[in-house]
Amino acid sequence: MRVSHPFMHRRLGFLSTALFFFAVVTLLSPASLNAQNNLNNNNGFVQRNVGGISIKSDGLIENASVDVLGKLAAEQARLVKKVPTDLNAAASLRKVSLRGLEEAVEESLKSGKALPDEVVLLAGLQDIRYVFVYPEQKDIVLVGFGEGWRIDARGNIVGITTGKPVLLLDDLLTALRTAESSARLGITCSIDPTQEGIQQLRAHTATLQTMNNKKVVSSGLEKALGRQQITFTGVPATSHFANVLVAADYRMKRLAMNFEPSPVDGMPSFLCMYTATSVGMDNILQRWWLEPKYESVLRSPDGLAWEFNGASVKCMTEEDFATANGQREHTGKPSALAQKWADNMTSHYDELAVAEPIFGDLRNCMQLALVGALVAHERLADKAGCNLPALMQESTLKTLEFTAPKQVDSRVSMIKQGHNWVISASGGVNIRPGEIVSHARESSAPAEARAKAQNSGKSILYWN
Repeated sequence: MRVSHPFMHRRLGFLSTALFFFAVVTLLSPASLNAQNNLNNNNGFVQRNVGGISIKSDGLIENASVDVLGKLAAEQARLVKKVPTDLNAAASLRKVSLRGLEEAVEESLKSGKALPDEVVLLAGLQDIRYVFVYPEQKDIVLVGFGEGWRIDARGNIVGITTGKPVLLLDDLLTALRTAESSARLGITCSIDPTQEGIQQLRAHTATLQTMNNKKVVSSGLEKALGRQQITFTGVPATSHFANVLVAADYRMKRLAMNFEPSPVDGMPSFLCMYTATSVGMDNILQRWWLEPKYESVLRSPDGLAWEFNGASVKCMTEEDFATANGQREHTGKPSALAQKWADNMTSHYDELAVAEPIFGDLRNCMQLALVGALVAHERLADKAGCNLPALMQESTLKTLEFTAPKQVDSRVSMIKQGHNWVISASGGVNIRPGEIVSHARESSAPAEARAKAQNSGKSILYWN
């Protein structure tokens, strides 16, 4: 099942109206963070701000103010300790041991001390290029680019030279613990208008004769459609992982509907593209969603080495139609203009992952979901002969818990455009890690890289 948000076009009046359904995510206060156990009190500093958004106790999501983000960034910078010297320098193939992570967590549990930053931040990994299994050392090792980290102006923890967000232990724990359910359901995020809301919107638009008073028309459209419902599959709605999905969805919608300027050159909003062409599309619900993208996935003949090349994210699109009773019917086909915008976002995704780190966070979560699928479905822990109870069991080490995003208010922005108007909600995330693993191609290359990456036999957390 592909999930996304509808994009509705209707011919009316004299304005082009972009109706944008806001999707936002959790911003925890220090008090709520202190409710976690002692380990989570430490790693809370990387969890307080997901995509620069806030959520109320009833699950209604709202945008966070610039002042709040600035204060949180300053506080997080104060909490992050100095990066160890051997982690500061960039390493193209940094190795992080799951056995080392397990032992670090167990040590913290025994001593009552908080986890060190290099554990919480997975030694500064920003990418996963390889997954290696070493039965002789009873270990599974993640390998990819890594370096030191810093706090950016909005509170994101990013690489000191690349500006890309680092991978987080909390997201790895979620990926490992939900691998079985995500294999059945996939990992998805969706924000959808209710059937009743679509019916009310159709009835309301039929009464509009003119849209000269933008404020009155906008308010009427928002009231008619009502609040949107947020749903997840595959991961807990209360997890940091789920909040990343919603935040990335939110930013994609903002960019598509011109609610904020693109942070990268050459990527105009869909709304600007639409108004430039004056294309009218009756009763079409345009959907966009984000999926993992890999140039190739390779596995060694013995299944002890895996290689993932060109990890990125692609934007997908499809048209739906709204029926009279408010339901949506899938066509399986995109409009040419929506496809052009989706392709453009895909081609600019690596730039977006730096300019808007939430897109980098999404790519990180997709990679960690793939790790979870490998460990679970290829039985890597059994092959390695290692036991990872702290990483695999919520009862041993709890992940941070957020208020679950449940609903969003509709918001309308209007621009003048010929004889067309546009009512739009666009977005979604769809991750199928099991399918990616199943399409791996056998190659000797991962095994050769595995032989070079092995450590000296010591049980350590990371090495370069």
